[in-house]
Amino acid sequence: MLRVRRTGLTCDILLQDFHVKKMRVLDKQKLKFNSVDGRDVYNITAPFKDEGEWTIAGRVEERDSEESNIVFFNERNGVWTPMEDGPVFPMQDPFFSCIGGELVLGGVQTFTNPAVPGALLWRTVFYRGSSVRMLMPFFVGPDGMKDLRLVELNDGRIGVFTRPQGVKGGRGKIGFVIVRSLEELTVELIAEAPLLEEQFIETEWGGVNEARMLANGLIGVLGHIARFDKDGNRGYYPMVFALDPDTGAFTDIEVIAVRSNFDLGPAKRPDLTDVVFSGGLVRSDDGTAILYAGISDAEAHCLKIPDPFLRLEALDRSVITPVHI
Repeated sequence: MLRVRRTGLTCDILLQDFHVKKMRVLDKQKLKFNSVDGRDVYNITAPFKDEGEWTIAGRVEERDSEESNIVFFNERNGVWTPMEDGPVFPMQDPFFSCIGGELVLGGVQTFTNPAVPGALLWRTVFYRGSSVRMLMPFFVGPDGMKDLRLVELNDGRIGVFTRPQGVKGGRGKIGFVIVRSLEELTVELIAEAPLLEEQFIETEWGGVNEARMLANGLIGVLGHIARFDKDGNRGYYPMVFALDPDTGAFTDIEVIAVRSNFDLGPAKRPDLTDVVFSGGLVRSDDGTAILYAGISDAEAHCLKIPDPFLRLEALDRSVITPVHI
């Protein structure tokens, strides 16, 4: 039977679905960091192996500032400690992928908006190398675009997730395009990437935080969907969906966690209390997964939950409604 994708899904509908499912929280933890001079660490990546050590990249900044650095941490007796002689990048919101056997790391760079005095603009900057200490910049995305993400497809090509805002994209919509190599990345290609139509309503927005190949050939996407409530407070919710890179078909968004699932903690500002910014998901063979996330723009937490990709990985690709992208 053909699976019909629902349209007009809102945060309210997705949250209602989430609460009906009564997802089990198997464990939760607030990550501990040292040697950051009292600054906050949040919007982290999931741990990844670098030169044989588990490593996390995190956004580090003062509570009352948006001026950030990306710092790399290694785990020492349950505490994450800055990597010895590790690089520090003046950027926000790190992410990583593995492309062609190389580590590809990115982050958001802010700079003075040339059209609006006193305002900032942003862009995504990519680095590549055999290890964290060998990372070198190789590509700068379009001005005004966050949440660019890369995934190596099974045939060696590279899927590129985009998130334009403005005339194309409104408050932020997800696009997708395929390139044959990192050298084919261009600002024009990213700006022209077709959108995944009808994924967000006009007053809400979302983006991709991490993408991976699933066993059935679909791309498993970990992302976020977001909105303003009636009081102007932001709500960010971790979500997943799957996309078929060959047909452009994609599944409904599914919220996988909310702020109340995590430990209590402070917020950078009162309007950011309900913010969970997906960082990465570590899957286990026992059917569970650990979600790493930034919480309320102030802390880094993790949550052990049933693996949300298992259901998507079990799908027959032919039953996902095709769309043209």
